[in-house]
Amino acid sequence: MSMDRIDFTGRTILITGAGGGLGRAYALDIAARGGAVIVNDLGGSVTGEGASSTMADAVVAEIVAAGGIAIGNSDDVSSPDGAQAMIDLAIARFGRIDAVIANAGNMRFAPVEELTAADLDALLAVHVRGSFNVARAAWPHMRAQGGGRLVLTTSGGGMLGMGQLSAYGAAKGGVMGLMHNLAEEGRPHGILCNAVMPNAASRMSAGMSEGTLGHNPWGRALGPSFDPRFTAGLVAWLAHDRCTSTHSIYSALGGRIARVFVGATRGWDHGLDAPPTAEDVAAHIDRIRDDGAGYAIPADIFDEFRIVAEGRG
Repeated sequence: MSMDRIDFTGRTILITGAGGGLGRAYALDIAARGGAVIVNDLGGSVTGEGASSTMADAVVAEIVAAGGIAIGNSDDVSSPDGAQAMIDLAIARFGRIDAVIANAGNMRFAPVEELTAADLDALLAVHVRGSFNVARAAWPHMRAQGGGRLVLTTSGGGMLGMGQLSAYGAAKGGVMGLMHNLAEEGRPHGILCNAVMPNAASRMSAGMSEGTLGHNPWGRALGPSFDPRFTAGLVAWLAHDRCTSTHSIYSALGGRIARVFVGATRGWDHGLDAPPTAEDVAAHIDRIRDDGAGYAIPADIFDEFRIVAEGRG
């Protein structure tokens, strides 16, 4: 059952990597809801080479043809100046920036021994530095406006792991760390930050081998859900000012949307009298790992301190 319509009229949203796949689906949905969309896409290959405004311009044309409001941008998120130019464009044309959806990404899918330091640097530049750059550029405007929404993009590769995605997973893990900290820093200013774990067919996923996404038996059973539109509603809600969630990760997979979180088992309380030895840890490892006895979900670093201290009584 749907609630009142999520309306973006009068709001300005920057979406990076919006020239195709997930970003395009987000842009079309939010524009159809009245939002003014900055459609950013570098227009390069899935590995990050090359640049062209063609992809961003095509999505802008779709939105405008449907009666929506959109402006194209082909700056590079990995450049601080490029990220600043995106926000400057939003402010110059619409006078505000209400949400940033950091969706731009690149991919290296290969065994770890075939990956190079340059491969890792290329992924960190777009996923981690790119997300940081656009958030940082938007931050002072959101503070001045009394709030805003940041939606970052992580993945199962960063949160859960799989083979041949070590560099990509490391970058997506970095995005998770960025989200956790931006959420806490932004909370007093009304800037809410969450992350999504989308699972969708795209240019990036197309090159992945057997055993991934729709190529495994479970993925084939969930095939229709890999349409990017199955994630667009979640992202639109997270980008809207009616969303009160922050510091959370949401998975969109197989027709199910769920919160994904980091938890801590009850663990083994060895006390404060003496440091535990390696032998002590080995003797108690089953208890340390046991989630059957219950677990806690720390809200932040200090909350884990509280959980341990209060658990000791």
